Amino acid sequence: MPDQKRTRKKGQEVNLDTIGLEMGNRPPQALDFEEAVLGALLVEPSCVDEAMEELSPSCFYDPKHRMIYEAMISLVNEHVALDLLSVSQKLLSMGNLEAVGGAVTLAALSQKIGAAAHIEYYIKILKQKTIQRDLIKASVDILKDSYDESINVDDLVDMSQSRILSAVENNVKKDVQEIGSVIRMAMDDVEKMQTQSGLSGVPSGYQSIDRITMGWQPSDLIILAARPSVGKTAFALNIARNAAVDHNMPVAIFSLEMPAIQLAKRLMTSESGLPADKIKGGTKLQPREWEQLEYRLKALSKAPLYVDDTPGLPIMEFRTKAKRLVKTKGVRLIIVDYLQLMQGPAELRGMREQEVAAISRTLKATAKELNVPIIALSQLSRDAVKRTGGTGKPQLSDLRESGSIEQDADMVLFVHRPDYLGLAETENGKETTQIIIAKHRNGSTADIDMLFKSEQVRFVEIDQTLAAEAGAGVYESAMNSPASQSQTYDPFSDSGSGYQPYPDAGGEFTNTGF
Repeated sequence: MPDQKRTRKKGQEVNLDTIGLEMGNRPPQALDFEEAVLGALLVEPSCVDEAMEELSPSCFYDPKHRMIYEAMISLVNEHVALDLLSVSQKLLSMGNLEAVGGAVTLAALSQKIGAAAHIEYYIKILKQKTIQRDLIKASVDILKDSYDESINVDDLVDMSQSRILSAVENNVKKDVQEIGSVIRMAMDDVEKMQTQSGLSGVPSGYQSIDRITMGWQPSDLIILAARPSVGKTAFALNIARNAAVDHNMPVAIFSLEMPAIQLAKRLMTSESGLPADKIKGGTKLQPREWEQLEYRLKALSKAPLYVDDTPGLPIMEFRTKAKRLVKTKGVRLIIVDYLQLMQGPAELRGMREQEVAAISRTLKATAKELNVPIIALSQLSRDAVKRTGGTGKPQLSDLRESGSIEQDADMVLFVHRPDYLGLAETENGKETTQIIIAKHRNGSTADIDMLFKSEQVRFVEIDQTLAAEAGAGVYESAMNSPASQSQTYDPFSDSGSGYQPYPDAGGEFTNTGF
């Protein structure tokens, strides 16, 4: 019954005249401009294409004007020129000629034409009035639904945001751009890039990835996918930490799966280098480790990293929050963990594939509108694990629940751990990992070998690990030397090799620059 009740409400047309009387105001309208536009269409063929592209029948408040414009649209679709006779005949065939006042009304409209050069301004005014009326209708619908106790509050917020956005977006169109102006902008961008050194996007913190991507590019939707518990959240947190701490770039994390405090503990583990069970409380921290933990977390606690752990976040609420974060905090990178836990439009609930497709499209549209990269984590199906005769490497077709994820994404990355899936053996206790760039719309694809240090919740490049192993002999001799008793240890070095000795300097820890 609640669904039927909601359907009836949606089907009811809001009467703007009635609302205007109740509020003591006239609904937004510009009848003189409506007449001027219709008159121009009747006598000036050059105005037809521009008006038909920009205006819909709802842009005309007067019902008579709306009928006349609908007749004009029909004639244009039939490739018939607009004039007094053709429009009169079309209105007659539609049964609306008498309703608009007959041919006399059309003749009067043809006399009210302003300068044809002003048609663009007339159209702009009509669109402004249309947006105002649509916002009033949306507000009334929201008000009615807000009094309906049968509607879930989350659904109400989702529907409200959708109505407001559609009221604006339906009447705002982006102008077509000439290729010459676009090329000039592209040349300016190329020239700017020539004078800059480094990356053009947000750094990932991994040289092997940044060499291919040049950083996470603005407006890109990046899908980071893996099977459960393989490490996609850990990899995303590493990326967020590298951008926020090392490069002071504001990063927003929308965590739908994990509470903010658990994310913080993971970041603390990777930042300090202490074993995860010590951060979780399974093993007690020693006084020296407490000091080291507090010291190592100074940079992280000051980093521009923002976390939202709203469960089941509706996609339109995400869109609103993302806009606010970009505007107020200057966020340069957005991470969503993970896509399948978001809620799509209310009308698509129960149609999972279409709902996920709508979420994917909205994420891409948001990235493009805000001009920031969005990294959305995604689950993979079991097909990769079941696949026989190979290494179990994931494929684009393994993305769960909707093929539109692959279509909308500018880049798709997989976290692949053969050892975790039982497809390969670990070497010297190290967990082999591949970051697979399976789709790259603006560049090449590649398989990048890494190691995942699960005890530190941290991904490490192979080059870093080799460098760490080269210094292992120095480390062992330092540990065994008498001088080691007077040294303080930093458990998290640049090379990711674990505990490293650093001379004590009056109780202060040396900043390793991680």
